[in-house]
Amino acid sequence: MNKVFKTSLLAVFAATLTLGVASCSDDENTTTTTPTGLTADEQEIKAFAQQYLDGTLYPTYRMLADSTAILADRLAAMRDKVLAGGSVTQDEIDAACTVFLQARANYETSEAFLFGAATDFGIDPHIDTWPLDLDMLRTALTNESQINAMASESGDEYAGVNLGPALLGFHGIEYILFRNGQNRTAASLNGPDTELNNLTAREELIYAAAVAGDLRNKCFQMEVAWNVDAPAEHIAKVGALEWPYQMTNGLSYGENMMLAGQAGSTYISWRRVSDAIILSGCINICDEVGEVKMGTPHGGVEGVAQDPNYIESPYSWNSITDFYDNLCSIENSLMGGRPESRDQSKSIYAYVNKRNPDLAARLLADVNDAKAKIKAMKYPFVHNYTDASVATAMQACMKLSDTLSEVNSYILNN
Repeated sequence: MNKVFKTSLLAVFAATLTLGVASCSDDENTTTTTPTGLTADEQEIKAFAQQYLDGTLYPTYRMLADSTAILADRLAAMRDKVLAGGSVTQDEIDAACTVFLQARANYETSEAFLFGAATDFGIDPHIDTWPLDLDMLRTALTNESQINAMASESGDEYAGVNLGPALLGFHGIEYILFRNGQNRTAASLNGPDTELNNLTAREELIYAAAVAGDLRNKCFQMEVAWNVDAPAEHIAKVGALEWPYQMTNGLSYGENMMLAGQAGSTYISWRRVSDAIILSGCINICDEVGEVKMGTPHGGVEGVAQDPNYIESPYSWNSITDFYDNLCSIENSLMGGRPESRDQSKSIYAYVNKRNPDLAARLLADVNDAKAKIKAMKYPFVHNYTDASVATAMQACMKLSDTLSEVNSYILNN
């Protein structure tokens, strides 16, 4: 089963508008222009769009790229130690688990901007499909030719091309490093793994290191696709793989956004930039958290039956943290940046608060309420997905989605 996204008619409609079909509201919002040729409203939207990039998107993708690179290095070192005849220690496993959870948090706080490179280049399903196909993994790890290919210098490239989404990305690595909500013990990883046909650290770490290398490469691709000022070594790695990282117009995704309204940009106006951030970004992940990530296992949303197999991050028991971090990605997108790089004066929230303080207050309250309701869910989600606290959190996400839609419409039409 692949990761599912809810694509509403509203989202399709907005995507069409972004690509070039103007609505009457863009023509009706005409006021005196500034020396830049933009209206005062457009200047404010441009300012919060730049802060969105500088304070939210760019630093998140940089942290994601860096943390997945560290994870790949840690797992490669553990693999090489085992191949040289050694055994991994508990400290080495614990350190890898810590980095994994950091990388995981960085990815989940990026999911409010899955529009763009993550979707256009198929990166999100490549690195974040669940559930993991354990039967397929057992087969792959008992195939000596595949193990040897993944152990080679280009094992990351082999894995990315040959394993498929059901074995790639975060959740395959998660399974190797965690079991039953705990870090793997050194005895478990070094000894025969009864869950994987009595395989040992040799096969498991060859696989995990190759998949982590592919994960790092894909995260580099997202980073450089958005940010022309990404580290040169990250750009060089993506170039060496001969992967695309520019839009068809030759621009980075960040450049394309900041050229809104100009020839060559896919955004016909600054209001369409705001529309993309809110609708294609924030609403999309809000609906996914409430209706898919929680709703599919829990059941009861739009007639969906319970599916206990469809649980994100079941081996580390990190599901609730994943959901919470997704809400943080929404908050960061709306409030002018991550907490450490935030400028709330240049934000969607400030823009709305200046014009409609009641709507802005509801937006902030609903973000905080959804975060609180998720945090209050009974832990771990993998054992409590039918609990009433899940339904309460789902309802809070639905309420936030409705308010986000109202905010989006307000900005488009005023």
